[in-house]
Amino acid sequence: MSEQVAAVVGGVMGGILLLVLIGIAVYLFWKKVYLKASYEELIESASPVRQDTVVTQLSSSPHPPKARTRSVPFIVPPKFNRQAWTEMINGEHVQEDSDLYITPDSGPRSSFHSLAGAYLVGAINPELYKFPEDKSETDFPEGNIGRLWFSVEYEPESERLLVSLIKARKLQSPASSCNPFVKIYLLPDERRYLQSKTKRKNLNPQFEENFVFQVSSNTLHQRTLKFCVYHVDKQKKYILLGQVTFPLKNESLSGDGKVIVWRDLEADNLEVPSEHGDLQFSLSYNGYLGRLTVVVLRAKGLKFQKEKQALDKCGVFVKVSLMKQNQFIKAKRTTAVVGLSDLLFNETLSFKVDQLELDTTSLSLSVLQDAEEGETYSLGRVVIGPFMYTRGKELEHWNEMISKPKELVKRWHALSLSS
Repeated sequence: MSEQVAAVVGGVMGGILLLVLIGIAVYLFWKKVYLKASYEELIESASPVRQDTVVTQLSSSPHPPKARTRSVPFIVPPKFNRQAWTEMINGEHVQEDSDLYITPDSGPRSSFHSLAGAYLVGAINPELYKFPEDKSETDFPEGNIGRLWFSVEYEPESERLLVSLIKARKLQSPASSCNPFVKIYLLPDERRYLQSKTKRKNLNPQFEENFVFQVSSNTLHQRTLKFCVYHVDKQKKYILLGQVTFPLKNESLSGDGKVIVWRDLEADNLEVPSEHGDLQFSLSYNGYLGRLTVVVLRAKGLKFQKEKQALDKCGVFVKVSLMKQNQFIKAKRTTAVVGLSDLLFNETLSFKVDQLELDTTSLSLSVLQDAEEGETYSLGRVVIGPFMYTRGKELEHWNEMISKPKELVKRWHALSLSS
């Protein structure tokens, strides 16, 4: 009896398990069929809309084509609104109140224009591609009397020095209008010059003229270009507005291309030359480095002992001596320059001087002329320093140097033959 009950119970449990398995299989099959039917229904419901749109567009055209192949429609992305484009994916706020790159709502728009106006990420910033501003035509120091632009190039094969006069800016004319022109010298020869055309009623003339000097490559670095800017008044008189000197010894003219430079005009010294000539130099003192710098610039009106020797081979140089409490410490000299009237040195000489020793330090600048047999002739000297040693212009120059640290202070000084 017990065996029959066990068999009945086992059959019932097996039947229930079989029904459960059949139910699960039926559910999975139904789910698979249902999802496939839903996917096909979605495709079929979308296709007639696209086809109807195409048919409507074709029927509205006056000459519909005979056949049209099925294609994927191109949808222009929507335009970002100014207020909507404030939060990106990473949460940053960008261009909340800017109208840049927003495309207009009216007028014809191409698909490329629409895309460019919609997607701003990765757009080119035009500020990154601007050339740096040329401040040479805008930054003029106080007291500036004008600025000159020119270029220099040397051709060693033909031994020609090519000078291009480009332009001038901010000329200071003594009259209501300015009629400028430029004379160009190749020093030390001041008897010959080349001249530009006159620009009428123009304080900012554009010259764009080319000039040629024939000069040997052996003497090129001993020569100096000099530009004199003049104004022609109504009486046909020439008035010097300023000048620029450009020593060629400091320039590399053997490479390819032109050397384009600009220089501020310098006013000519209108004072009557002194009896023994004048010397122009700059002073500068750097207290941090303890360095006293002298830049020997020009000498003019010199009274030569033997002019013939000066013209031929014997040159003129400047010897700068450092003195402390009237005791000689150290001396340096420039290279010798050949010429008669306006000698250009443009050399820098430096000395180590402690700041506490400035009150007992002075400089002696002597202009010397070379002669044959190793002799030298003194053409004059000037002493510059504190109140203990100097007075007048020399003392003013020294005090101005002290009051303007690290700045070059330039002045002319009369030479004397006193020991």
